[in-house]
Amino acid sequence: MTEAVDIRRNPGGLPGELIMWVLIVSELAVFGAALLIFLVLRLSDPQGFAESQAQLHRLSAGINTMVLVSSGFAAALAARAAETGTAGARRAVRWLLAVAIVLGGVFLLLKGIEYADAARRGLGLEAHVFFTFYWLLTLFHAAHVVAGMVILAIVSIRAHADAVEASAQFWHMVDLVWVILFPVIYLL
Repeated sequence: MTEAVDIRRNPGGLPGELIMWVLIVSELAVFGAALLIFLVLRLSDPQGFAESQAQLHRLSAGINTMVLVSSGFAAALAARAAETGTAGARRAVRWLLAVAIVLGGVFLLLKGIEYADAARRGLGLEAHVFFTFYWLLTLFHAAHVVAGMVILAIVSIRAHADAVEASAQFWHMVDLVWVILFPVIYLL
């Protein structure tokens, strides 16, 4: 007798749903293409990019990096706790997902303060091509943060192990994108 294969699962051994991996890879490809264009444009105007970059809040962005990575750690702990399936673990999962969501909110609050300051100083989409990409990349990322927070909130209601794992995978993609955006936009 042959065992039925669940096509939603990744047969290669990666954790979680195959469709989530497809989504993650496609999102990383979009961010990667945008970052590649950003880096190519930077080569054409290194001084303009450096002057523009100097106007950003590096400390705030560094704090935001720690906040978002900590949030991802909470999501990872939630996924691990969900695997046990006990009633106590379900409470821990909900609490850890709540921590991840709150930290995501802190990230957005700090980004909002940064955005308001940039807008007040006239550093909009048309200030320099650097700011065009700064706004597009970071706002697209912020939209993913919001989506991830909604996903985590929905998943926390039932705290089913597979759903927690999938939501944590998405949240880790959001972390990964920021960990790449941070040095490229703020530090290079």
